[in-house]
Amino acid sequence: MYSEKVMDHFQNPRNVGEIENASGVGTVGNAKCGDIMRIFLDIDEKGVIRGAKFKTFGCGAAVATSSMATELVKGKTVEEALQVTNQAVMEALDGLPPVKVHCSLLAEEAIHAALWDYAEKQGIVIEGLEKPRADIHEGEEL
Repeated sequence: MYSEKVMDHFQNPRNVGEIENASGVGTVGNAKCGDIMRIFLDIDEKGVIRGAKFKTFGCGAAVATSSMATELVKGKTVEEALQVTNQAVMEALDGLPPVKVHCSLLAEEAIHAALWDYAEKQGIVIEGLEKPRADIHEGEEL
């Protein structure tokens, strides 16, 4: 049912934890399944993502997509990270079952929410970035 890569990222997730004084933090959730995902980004003065970490409360697919999403954005510019889609996350994991596609959407939304937070803190506009939904609010326990 799950690919070897999904199982690997679930059993051995990369980049778990928080980044203190993160450049951007994005928290998203899916009320239907109860998954909550928070992504922390450390972005340098040139707009390159030096580090990414996550905290996720949810199923194995939510953990795996969080892990892969953080791997995909590290070393990328803010603009490049904005192009990391749920499809890219799924492809990097060699696919997800149809009932778990929403987890990859959460990963994409969490990246975008963290980039939005970064842009707000910097007082900049990132072309193509939209304000995230307000389902989950910063500061809520995870």
